Amino acid sequence: MTFISCLMTLLKEKFMKDLFVMFLLLMASASVRAEVTIDNPWVRATVPQQKFTGAFMQITSSTPARLVAAQSPVAEHLEIHEMKMESGVMKMREVPGLSILPGKVVQLSPGGYHVMFMGLKHQVKDGDMVPIKLIFERPDRQNEVVEIKAIARPLNAGSEKSE
Repeated sequence: MTFISCLMTLLKEKFMKDLFVMFLLLMASASVRAEVTIDNPWVRATVPQQKFTGAFMQITSSTPARLVAAQSPVAEHLEIHEMKMESGVMKMREVPGLSILPGKVVQLSPGGYHVMFMGLKHQVKDGDMVPIKLIFERPDRQNEVVEIKAIARPLNAGSEKSE
């Protein structure tokens, strides 16, 4: 074997090793992604001049994630809220985040967890499609943004699935 052919063989082997290492790194970084899924998103429609409403949905993730924020062009500010009974009184409060465990469904519904829209810029009418950006924090402290459109349901809508 000549010097040149030995060198070419070594370069090919090194290139293949480098390519394989890059492939493994790419696969590892892809597997860290939270892969959040949002099902049945909806927003409660409002009356004229109303400044608040809520968004509801089911959230699942294949890896640990945490819903930490939300944004929408239809409101000045969005917060993650929880409603619960305390000493016989229903109370609502902002929560700093909502943990999403792998494979578990987290239900955002009236009377429980929800995304609160504050400072609505206009009325949300039945049938409107409301854009929402949900911001999730992954275990590596990187954020993942999931953009959805939630249909507005009538004021008296519960958490039942729309047809």
